[in-house]
Amino acid sequence: PPIQAHRFSNEAYKSGIEKHRIDGVHVKVYSPEKTLADCFKFRNKIGMDVVLEALKLYKTRKKFDLGELLKYAKICRVEKVMRPYLEATV
Repeated sequence: PPIQAHRFSNEAYKSGIEKHRIDGVHVKVYSPEKTLADCFKFRNKIGMDVVLEALKLYKTRKKFDLGELLKYAKICRVEKVMRPYLEATV
C-alpha cells in the first residue's frame, strides 16, 4: 500500500511515550490511552469498528484510567468525539 504522511502537533507527537524493554531491546511505544485517542483521531481511516474494538479491549484492562484517556483526547483534539463513548462505558 502507498505510504501516507500525517502531521501532528509537537505535543500530540511527544505525549504518551513509554519506554519498554522487549527481548532485551529498549523501545519507545505510545501508551494505551494515547493509542486509543489516536484511534479516534483516525476513525475515518481505520473504521469505527476498529475504534470500538480497541475501546472494548482497553476496558478489559485492570488499569482503566478515565483521566488519562480524557487527557490524551484533549491533546489529540478528539475530546468531543470520545466523551460520549467513554461516558457510555463508565
